[in-house]
Amino acid sequence: DNVGAGEREARIVSDLVARRHFRLGHGIGRSGDIAAIQPKAAGSSLLMKLTNSLVLDCIKRCGISLTKACIVIPVATGMGLVMTFLTLRQLHPQAKYVIWPRIDQKSCFKSIVTAGFTPIVVENAIEGDELRTDLEAIEQQIVSLGTDSVVCVMTTTSCFAPRVYDRIPEVAQLCSKHNVPHIVNNAYGLQSSKCCHLIQEVSTDVITTLKGAEWVEWMLLFRALTRTSLFLLEDV
Repeated sequence: DNVGAGEREARIVSDLVARRHFRLGHGIGRSGDIAAIQPKAAGSSLLMKLTNSLVLDCIKRCGISLTKACIVIPVATGMGLVMTFLTLRQLHPQAKYVIWPRIDQKSCFKSIVTAGFTPIVVENAIEGDELRTDLEAIEQQIVSLGTDSVVCVMTTTSCFAPRVYDRIPEVAQLCSKHNVPHIVNNAYGLQSSKCCHLIQEVSTDVITTLKGAEWVEWMLLFRALTRTSLFLLEDV
């Protein structure tokens, strides 16, 4: 008669809200770790693990087969980026600049400022009727600012013409060369085989480059399959 799914401390006054959330009211995470199992909310924790596993499988089916882990959180592009930047702050507390090939999306710009960093906007180069990533300008900024001062380089896949997707593999090589983290903003990109191929190509190159060295971990923060996906490459 009693499943024993936990939820010892959750109290929901509204029956409408209780039914809407299947009486799972405690939330997820524990002691500052949103991915941790919460003993007082076994039901919610189980659903979280199941959801993450199902979505990880879906990401791999979309073409990014080397993805190692993911976590689903209720945020969109801007807040997902903020959380990723704040994670990098713990790894590089002295860094303060985010190098960002320009894309006219306010969420990207605001996320850098909200996280307490200074955006270094790199204008794109005109190639024919397209705007493409200026690799030389990005490398010049990394060198002039100093690698210890650079939080990361943030590139973008899905965007509007005449701008095209950033040169993700080439930027990844630059970041590897200068030991700078690389974040790929893949918002709306999982529905695009081209965007997924770009990220898969980068992950393959990195694994080949770091063979025999310390391993790397792919972290994925996203709201929904076609909404927001952020790929963060970091040493562990």
